[in-house]
Amino acid sequence: MTQQTDVGESKLATFPLWSAILLAAASGPIMDAGFPDVYWWPMTFLGIGIFLVSLIGRRPRAAFLVGFVGGMTFYLVQISWASLFLGPVPMTALSTLEALFVGLGATVISIAYRWVPAVWPSRLARFALLPIVIAGLWTCREAVASVWPYGGFSWARAAESQSQSPFATLFSWVGISGVTFIMVFLVALTVEAFRMTTVAKTARVTLVVGAVALVLLVPAFPVVTHGSTTVAVVQGDGPAGYFDPHSYGDLLAAQYNATKPLFGKMGIDMVIWPEGASDIDPLESAVAAQAFDQVSNSVGAPLLAGAITHRGSKYYNTSLLWEAGKGAVDHYDKKHPVPFGEYVPNRPFWRFFAPGLIDLIGRDYTPGTTNTTFNVNGVIAGIDICFDITDDTVMRDSINSGAQILIAQTNNADFGHTDESVQQLEIARIRAMELGRSVVNASTVGTSAIISPSGKTLSQLKTYVPATMVLAVPLSTTVTPATWLGEPVEQFVSVLGLGGMIVAVVLGKRHSRKKRV
Repeated sequence: MTQQTDVGESKLATFPLWSAILLAAASGPIMDAGFPDVYWWPMTFLGIGIFLVSLIGRRPRAAFLVGFVGGMTFYLVQISWASLFLGPVPMTALSTLEALFVGLGATVISIAYRWVPAVWPSRLARFALLPIVIAGLWTCREAVASVWPYGGFSWARAAESQSQSPFATLFSWVGISGVTFIMVFLVALTVEAFRMTTVAKTARVTLVVGAVALVLLVPAFPVVTHGSTTVAVVQGDGPAGYFDPHSYGDLLAAQYNATKPLFGKMGIDMVIWPEGASDIDPLESAVAAQAFDQVSNSVGAPLLAGAITHRGSKYYNTSLLWEAGKGAVDHYDKKHPVPFGEYVPNRPFWRFFAPGLIDLIGRDYTPGTTNTTFNVNGVIAGIDICFDITDDTVMRDSINSGAQILIAQTNNADFGHTDESVQQLEIARIRAMELGRSVVNASTVGTSAIISPSGKTLSQLKTYVPATMVLAVPLSTTVTPATWLGEPVEQFVSVLGLGGMIVAVVLGKRHSRKKRV
C-alpha cells in the first residue's frame, strides 16, 4: 500500500499502480458477468466497485492506463461475438476504441476522487456530493461513447445488465442513462462507506442499506393497456449470415416456407418478418413481390418484412409494410446502420489499414430519414431495425410519434450461438419497460420473443428452428416519465458530474496557491 490521501480513509484509499491495474483487469469480466448470458446482475455492481477502487489516488496518466485496461478486459469479453466470423481484428479494434473512452472516463473520475474530498471534506459531501460527481462522470462517458464517433456504440451500458434485476422498475422513470447513474451512485456511496473509518460501522451500513432499500421501493410507472393486436412472428431460420452459402432467393424461400402454417389462419392483424427476411427486393422483382402478395393475401393481414432496397445510387436497410394488391404502402429505412458492419465511414482511410476486411463490406447503407412508425390497420407500430434498439433517440421518436407497440426486426445470424442475440433481446426488454410498450423482437434465427410493457416474456421461439408464434399483444399509449425525462436526466447528471469536478479542481488549486503565498 501507499499513502492514504485523507484523514479517516481506510486501507482502500490508494493501491500501488501494479495492483490497481490487476484490479481493473479483473473488474471487466466481473462486470460482464452481470450481462446475458450469465445474468448474475449483482456482479456488475461488484465490477463497478472494484473499478472505482482501482482509481482512487491515481494521477491522471496512471488513471488512464488503469481505466484502459479495465475497459479492454470488459469489452473483449462482452463483445467476443464480434469475432465469430470476421476474426479478432474488428472485435479488438472496437474494444480498443471503447477502452479509450473508458480510460478518459477513468481519468476524470480519478481527478474527482482527488479534488472533491479536498475541497468539500465534510461527511455529507463524502457521502452525497462525491458519489453524485462520480456517477455523473460515468454516465457522461457512456453518453458520449453512445453517439460518437460515427453514431457511437451504445451497447453494454452498465444499466443494460439490469433487465431482470430488482432495479428494472427504474427504467420506466429515468431510462437507461438514469439507471446507470443510480447504479454507480450506490456503488460509489458504498465505497465511501468503507473508506470513512471515522464513521461508526453501524452508521455506514445503515446508510448504504437504507439508500439501496429506498431505490428498490420505487415501483414501476403504471402503464395502462387498452386493447390488443394479434401479431404473427415468423422466424425463417434461412441462410441469413453474411458468409452463409446460399443461392439467390434461398432466404426469401426459407422465410416464405416458414410462414405457410399461417395460411388460412383467422384473426391475425399483422405478419412480421425479421430484418433482411428477403434476399430479393420486392420493389424490383416481380417474383419477390408475388411472394409478399401471397403471404399477405393468404393470412389476410399486412406483412411487415425486411429487405435491402436501393433508390438511385443509395442502398437502404428497409422494413416494408406490404399489402396484397397494393404492394409497399409504407417503408422505414434503418436510421442507425452499424459502422464497419453496414457501411464504412471514410472508406479510403480505413481500407489502407485492413483492405481485406474493409472490402468484405461490399456496399454502404445510407442512414434513413423516414419516420419511425407504420399505421397497420389503425394500430400505430413503432419500427426499429437491429442496432436501432440501442439508439435512445430512435426509440423515443417512435413513442413521440404515437406508437402503441414496438416492432424490433433483427438478423442475428452472423453471431451464431453467442451471447449477442440474448444481449440484444434484453435491451429490447429494457425498452419495453422504459417506454411502456409491448416489444415484438423478430429475428431471422433467434432470439425471437414478444415482451409485455412490464418486461415479461409473453412468448418466445427456440433459436435456429423455423417457427411461428401468434399472440394478441397488448397496446398502450401511456407516456412514461423516461420517455420525456430520459435525455434531460442524462444531460443533467452529466453536467453535475463534469461541473462538480471542474469546480472542485478550480477551487482546490486556488486554495493551494493561497497556501503557498
